[in-house]
Amino acid sequence: MPSLDTASKPLLSGSRLERVLRSGQFAVTAEIGPPMGCDPAVVTTKGDLLRSYADALNITDNQTAVVRLSSIAAAVLLAQRGIEPVMQMTCRDRNRIAIQSDILGAASFGIRNCLCIAGDHQSFGAAGKLKGHPGAKNVYDLDSIQLVAMLKKMRDEGVLEGGDAIEHGGPRLFIGAAWTPVKEVGDIRVLRLAKKVQAGADFIQTQGVYDIEEFKDIMARARDRGLHTRTRILAGVIVPKSAGMLRYMQSSVAGVKVPDALIQRMAGVKKDKAREEGKKISVELIQQLREIEGVSGVHIQAIEWEEAVPDIVKASGLFPRPDVEAAPSREP
Repeated sequence: MPSLDTASKPLLSGSRLERVLRSGQFAVTAEIGPPMGCDPAVVTTKGDLLRSYADALNITDNQTAVVRLSSIAAAVLLAQRGIEPVMQMTCRDRNRIAIQSDILGAASFGIRNCLCIAGDHQSFGAAGKLKGHPGAKNVYDLDSIQLVAMLKKMRDEGVLEGGDAIEHGGPRLFIGAAWTPVKEVGDIRVLRLAKKVQAGADFIQTQGVYDIEEFKDIMARARDRGLHTRTRILAGVIVPKSAGMLRYMQSSVAGVKVPDALIQRMAGVKKDKAREEGKKISVELIQQLREIEGVSGVHIQAIEWEEAVPDIVKASGLFPRPDVEAAPSREP
């Protein structure tokens, strides 16, 4: 697909993910969930497994409101091994003072990619066998759109949200945001995407896509507004393990729509073959997503099944990853 009209503009962060997207290559990101403990080997082992199969690896930030190893610490662990992270930052747990401090801290360790998200409600953590912290107070001092705008101001203007100058210039950041591409009355989802792009989102990672026809329709609406030329959209692919998993996502995961035919397909497979079928489905989804105008990459989420990602990437024709020569980013 054609690249954005940024060839003559300096890099914002110099991250590998930015260079791949600016080159017009189809990008691949994958996701790592940090452990519910402080063993760094959990993160580094997953990182080593995936390093050759993705351009950057997302580090979730206490996903589903469950306490886990810090996303910042996990991102630093990867960066120290030469693996590029996408640090996630939620609005749920921090006010704007803490967020800005954490961003500066992460940047001091060379973290260049940040995904701005609202974060799951704290009640989500008390699911299954986990007790979680359902009584915790959320913060939401900023919403995710305001968070994107604040990071852009820090980067481009070299000032904090309150107006104070950042010593020696702002952090070099490639700023991302999340998007749930489902149909709603009045194009609410497309309007929300437009607001995030206007606020300064350099790239977008979507919620998991299973209904390709619906996604095609909503991408057409995004293209009508020219949003695909102002940001880079990476479509989410959540790797299914079973029919039960698909049913759960259909009924309980906001923004995920699973066609009945896909659930029936998984249900018709023997239990010991379900995971292989899940990988096949993921490959088919990626191949279809690559054909949609405005899709610049995929974000693969193999929840606690990172071992599936290499097979999926190779079977999708996305391996090896492009050799993008490092280029200097702008001066701070």
